Order: sequence, then structure tokens, then C-alpha cells
Amino acid sequence: MILASSIFLITLLFVIWQPKGLQIGTTALMGAVVAFVFGVVSYDDIWVVTGIVWDATLAFVGIILLSMVLDEIGFFEWCAIKMARLSKGDGNLMFVYSLSLGSFVSALFANDGAALILTPILLAKMKILKLNTKTILAFLLAGGFISDSASLPFVFSNLTNIVTANYFHIGFLNYLQNMFLPYIVSTIVSIVVLWLVLRKDIPKTIDVDLLPEPDSVLKSKTLFKFSWFFLLLLIASYSIGDYYGLPISLFALGGGLLFLAIASYTKNAKAWLTIKSAPWQVVWFSIGLYIVVYGLKNAGLTDSLSLILKDLNTRGDAVAVIGTGFISAFLSAIMNNMPTVMIMDIALKDIPNHALAFANIIGCNLGPKMTPFGSLATLLWLHVLSKKGVKIGFWQYSKFGLLVTPPILLVVLLTLI
Repeated sequence: MILASSIFLITLLFVIWQPKGLQIGTTALMGAVVAFVFGVVSYDDIWVVTGIVWDATLAFVGIILLSMVLDEIGFFEWCAIKMARLSKGDGNLMFVYSLSLGSFVSALFANDGAALILTPILLAKMKILKLNTKTILAFLLAGGFISDSASLPFVFSNLTNIVTANYFHIGFLNYLQNMFLPYIVSTIVSIVVLWLVLRKDIPKTIDVDLLPEPDSVLKSKTLFKFSWFFLLLLIASYSIGDYYGLPISLFALGGGLLFLAIASYTKNAKAWLTIKSAPWQVVWFSIGLYIVVYGLKNAGLTDSLSLILKDLNTRGDAVAVIGTGFISAFLSAIMNNMPTVMIMDIALKDIPNHALAFANIIGCNLGPKMTPFGSLATLLWLHVLSKKGVKIGFWQYSKFGLLVTPPILLVVLLTLI
């Protein structure tokens, strides 16, 4: 356990620290190689891990490619400006609408897509609106939170969702049926709590006339209109794939590549440039870190967790669901939600309570917001902001996350009971 834990902690430290520009995927792969060399994981373990994460990883690539093409044609910028203008200059309404937009983007394009694509657009628009630093920070903190807390409704809304759904053989429609209510509640409660915490930094009025007309940012109105139809068609295809037992990545990656081909054919995107600029480091991060974490499973961590979870399951649904959710949440905050979801899935495997798998997802999606390194989406979000000159310190973020996350998490978990 000491060797496996040491390799994991050092790998995670380097992922967070990123010394001399060392990228997260490279670090995770290096950790995986060390774990293999020292016998913490075997060759067979690597294939087991690959079998667990391949669908989630390829689906993520597809969703990000689709998001990047939509961003290229002005889809998200149009939505952001439209949202701002709908508020008619009311600061509180703009706060609510911006978080609603964040919830929509996170649900359809995953939490990482919201962090990578929507954050820089919102930041740019807030600067055009001449908002002060405190107001910009309030909107950014709230937007960063909703990107994870709203990544619940669809299997493809978060990598953790895909991994767990595949592990427990939960179909697309079954998943949606169980997680749609938690998504709605999470979005509403998140907005309310975030507004209560940040309301002093939200101005009463904002001059939205400073913004351009929504249609002026579109590269192609025809492709923009088609994209709405394409998204509906893509969601429908997930349902069909569920009926035939097809992997989620077939439609996520296939849909992303198809839309990229259409955009390239109509001269609205450059296929090679889009593929080249995709965040491939996330792919290596996903595979590498999961291999490192599997070493913790081999060292007995999942056995210990399983005993605790089995005991919780004997104490009634309420205790089991809330207990499982908070264990996942705190583990995610400490050791990142990517490794946590796999460890918890393995620990829950032999417990005959379907609700605990969903409690694990909720805990792994909301819990990471308590620390800046709890989720990949937060790390990407902070990286994007840093490149734009916005610095958010560890304690500044953690104080905010620890304040707002537990009450929201508790309310959302109650929807499973």
C-alpha cells in the first residue's frame, strides 16, 4: 500500500504542480510506467483499465471536437450574448441566465467542454461590459462550479458518468431516467446557493448595449441553424444506440467527426487544425492516472472501502446514499474525481443497491469543487483563466468550494432516496 500510495501521490502532485510546463497527460503516463516497472500493476491490469476507460475517453474526444467546431462557428458566443441581452441589463438576472447557460453547456457538451470553451467567452464578454474585478470573479467562480454540478443528466455529460454507466451496465435511457431530477435540483439549488454567497458582488444593472448583436458573431447562420437540428439528432442516436447496446463513444466521436467534416466541407472549419488543437493530453491523463489508481486497488484500498460501504448499506437507503455520496465527494476533493470514481465503482460492485452507483456519480461530480485539483474540469478551468491573466489562489478557491459544496451535495443526494 505504501508504494502504490507514494506513486499515486507523487503523480497527482506533479499533475497539479506542472513543473517546467510538464503537461498533465505526460505526467500521468510517467506515473503509469513507474507503477508498471515496480510491479504495482501488471500487464493484465493495464488491459483491464483500458477496457474500463476506452469508451469514456473516446467519447470525451468526440464531445470536445464537436464543441470546438461549434465554438469556431460562433455557437457559444451567440448563446452568451443572447443570454446577456435577455437579462435586459438586470445584474441578478444575468447571473441566473449565465449559470443556466453553463448548466446547458455542461449537460450537452460535458463539464470539460464548459470549462474549455465557455469560460474564455464569458470572460471576454464581461470585460466588454466593463465589469469590475470582484464581479468578474463572482461570475467566474459560479460558472466554474456549475460546470461540474450540472454535469449529471446524460451519460456523456461527464467522464465519471460514462465510466460508472459502463461499469454497471446502465443504459442511456435508464441513466437519464434516474439522473434527470438530480440534474434539475442541482442546477436550481446551485444557482440559489451561489447567488446567496456572491450576491454582494453582483451589480444591480449592467449596460448590455455594449455587446454586439448575437447574429454578428456567427460565421455561418446556415450551419448555426443546422447545428441545433444536429444536436437533437445526436441525442436521439444515443437512445437508439442504447437499445442495441452500442458504446456511447460510437455516437459521441462519430458525431463530432461528422460535424467537423460538414464544417470543413462548408469552409467553416479546418479539420486538421481542429484535430491538432484538441486537448489530447486529457486522453493520456485519463488512461495513465487510471492505471496508477488501479495499483491502489491491488494494494487493498477498494477492499477497505467496500467494507465501509457494505456497512452503510445495512443502515437504510438514506444513510447509504448520503454516506456513499459524501465519501465519494471527499475522496474526489482530496485525490481527484477521476481515480475516485473507479475506486468507488469497484468497491460498490458487490453491493446490491442500484442507487449507490448514482450517489457515487453525484459525489464525484460535485465533491471535487471543494478543492482546485478535485476535477480535471477545474484544473482546465484554472489553466484557461491563468492564460487570460486571472489568478485564483488555492485557499481562495477552497474556502469558496468548502462553503457552497456540502449543502448543495446533500440536497442533490436526497433526490435519490
